[in-house]
Amino acid sequence: MSKADKKIILVVDDDADTRDAIFLNLSEQPDFTVIACTGAEEALDKVKKNNIDVVLTDIVMPEVSGIELLEKIHHLKHQLPVILMTGYADLNIAIAAIKKGAFDFILKPFHPDYLHHSIKKALQHTSFLKLKEDYNRYLENMVLKRTEELEISKKHAENLSHDVVKRLTTVAEFRDIEAMEHVSRIGFYSEIVARELGMPEDFIQAIKFAAPLHDIGKIGVLDSILLKPGALTHEEFEVIKTHTMNGERILSGSRHPVLQMATSIALNHHEKWDGTGYPKGLKGDAIPFEGRIVCIVDQYDAIRNKRVYKPSFSHEEAVKKITQGDDRTRTEHFDPDVLDATLTQFCDNLRDGFPFDPPVAIEGDRAVGGCDPDLANLINK
Repeated sequence: MSKADKKIILVVDDDADTRDAIFLNLSEQPDFTVIACTGAEEALDKVKKNNIDVVLTDIVMPEVSGIELLEKIHHLKHQLPVILMTGYADLNIAIAAIKKGAFDFILKPFHPDYLHHSIKKALQHTSFLKLKEDYNRYLENMVLKRTEELEISKKHAENLSHDVVKRLTTVAEFRDIEAMEHVSRIGFYSEIVARELGMPEDFIQAIKFAAPLHDIGKIGVLDSILLKPGALTHEEFEVIKTHTMNGERILSGSRHPVLQMATSIALNHHEKWDGTGYPKGLKGDAIPFEGRIVCIVDQYDAIRNKRVYKPSFSHEEAVKKITQGDDRTRTEHFDPDVLDATLTQFCDNLRDGFPFDPPVAIEGDRAVGGCDPDLANLINK
């Protein structure tokens, strides 16, 4: 891992033994860069000059306490997670600090495993907030860019933004960062497949915004099932299947066409062309067109990327599974026209590149799928 990719942990404690012990423990982690400070003034200077990811500070310190430092840090960077270290006697103070915005607190003496767990949670929290901000910014920019072309009034665009953001906030407690990256890609993939199919511009724009909400119903599924690393039992899979109907219930009722499409996608993206899908077992043209598009791009991205229950696969392997089938996937699951359009876009027409993990596999100087090698190498850098 390069130095630029490492997460920066700031440790603040006036006790040299405690500070050194934490510094040595965290420095053993290859993905951490640790900065140690003896007091608040030095710590604030480090926060101003460095892109700190997590602050770990003692509560009881001379001159400026850990709680006062917490308030000063959040005045500078309000979303920077601060973890407080405290003795048993300071527990009430620590709980009060949580109410003031502390991310977590650790009781002294603490176990290294809990220290790592708390920091990991803080980093995941930061990643989720950044992803949410980036995606909301992407949505806002694209709405502004397409306003003239789609002849959307200013009021209409504002209503869309508010309505989408309101519903996206329902996933604020969702902790699966990998899944959040997945939903971002699904919006982009759905857009380019719809464009390849020659769909009207209003449909293309709608599916770009609507498709990322396809799995919103999973917030109603217990983590013990949703994040289970092994095979699901029949009963557990039946619970997973309810996310389609949960998603429909969450999104239904809006008068905005984008959210009406999102409702349809949430309910129908696991329906299969041959009628073997769920929740209703729809077949062929009975499946809404937007559901057929999201069905295949969702399957492609799920194959490509690592999950708690499976490894990641290359672009070439994913295409093989979709076109030739395996124990989970069959070609008959997909609308043939949508399948052709997906393969064309993902293999032959990467003229503009992919903003997320590009579906390109490189073998030597050859780009698998007929992509231009120079372009594919540029995208994969």
